[in-house]
Amino acid sequence: MLDQADLDTIKKVFNFYETVETGDADLLFGEPLVDTATLYGSLYPHFSRRKKEAVLEQRLGETVLVIKAAKPENIWINVALCIATVITTTFTGAMMYGVDVFSEPLLLYKGLPFALAIMAVLGSHELGHYVVSRMNGIDATLPYFIPFPVPPIGTMGAIIRQKGPVPNRKALFDVGISGPLVGLAVAIAITVIGLMLPAPAIEPEDATYFQLQTPLLFDFLAGIVRPGTSLESINPIAFAGWVGMLVTVLNMIPVGQLDGGHVARAMLGRWADKLSRALPAVIMAFGMYTTLIMGAQGGMWIFWGLFTALIGSGEHPRPLEDEENIGLPRAVLGAIGFGLTILCFTPFPISA
Repeated sequence: MLDQADLDTIKKVFNFYETVETGDADLLFGEPLVDTATLYGSLYPHFSRRKKEAVLEQRLGETVLVIKAAKPENIWINVALCIATVITTTFTGAMMYGVDVFSEPLLLYKGLPFALAIMAVLGSHELGHYVVSRMNGIDATLPYFIPFPVPPIGTMGAIIRQKGPVPNRKALFDVGISGPLVGLAVAIAITVIGLMLPAPAIEPEDATYFQLQTPLLFDFLAGIVRPGTSLESINPIAFAGWVGMLVTVLNMIPVGQLDGGHVARAMLGRWADKLSRALPAVIMAFGMYTTLIMGAQGGMWIFWGLFTALIGSGEHPRPLEDEENIGLPRAVLGAIGFGLTILCFTPFPISA
C-alpha cells in the first residue's frame, strides 16, 4: 500500500487520476509529466530504499504506473558463474601448458595460474565499475562472469548491471573510465609477471599454436622486462595480460553503452551520439578492407562493427543532470584513457 510520501514523490513526475490496489502491486492510471528516463530516475531512489520498483505499462490503451516489490538479487548466481568460469579458464590454461585434459584430468591444476590471472584481469575491470558506481550512489550488481569452454581464453568476459539512474555527467565519466583504467593497470602487472616467467616446455605434437600480434604497450613492457629476447612463445600468464589489453580496446570504443561510449557521452554531451552512429561503419569498413583486399584476418572487426552498430543506433541514456561539464581534470584523464587504448590496439589480434 502506498503512503503519502510515496504519492508525493509520484505526483512530481506522474499525473494520476485513479489508483487501484491489488494483492501484489499498486496501479496508478494517468500520464507521465516528464520523459521516461527522468521519471524512472526520479522514482528509483525513493522506491529502491523501500525494496520496491516502479514500472510503466500500457494496459487497454491506458498508461499505468505499477509499483510492486522489487525482486531480490540472487548472489548465488554470481558465485555459480564465477566458479564455472574458473573451471573453464583452468581447462583452457591446462591446455596451454600441454596437458591432455581428457586423458590426464588430474593435471588440470596446471591451468590454475592462467585462470587466476585472467579472472584478476576481467574481475578488476568490473569491480572498478562496481566500486565507483556505489561511490556515486548508483545501484549496481556484483560481476557476472561468463564461462565459455572454448580456447584460447575460456570465458567471454564479465559484466555488471546498473539498476539505478546516473546522477550527472561526472558520475557517468567516473563509472565509464574506472573499469578500463583499473583493468588495464592489473593487465600491465599480470603482463610483467608473465614475461618474467618462462614459456612452458611442450612437445610439438602436444602443442596448439596461434599467432598473437602484440600492441605497442605489450612490446614496451617486454622491452623492459626481457630486452633482446624473442617473443615467439610466452607464458600463459603473459597471454592473460595481453587479453586484458584487447578487452580495454574493445570496451573503450566510444559507441553506445560500451565504457568508451559512457566516457565520450560525458565528455562530448549529445555530440557523442553522432560519433556513436558513425564509428560502427568505420569499423566494418576496416574489417572488410583487411579481409577482402588485404587477405588478412579482419573478421573480428566485421563482427564488432555489426555489434557496435546494434548497440549504438539509439541515443545514449541521459544522466539526470546533463548540463554541467565534467571539468578539465576529467577531460585530461579521458584523453589519457583513449591514448592508452591506442597503445593497446593491434589490427589483427590473433590468428591460427
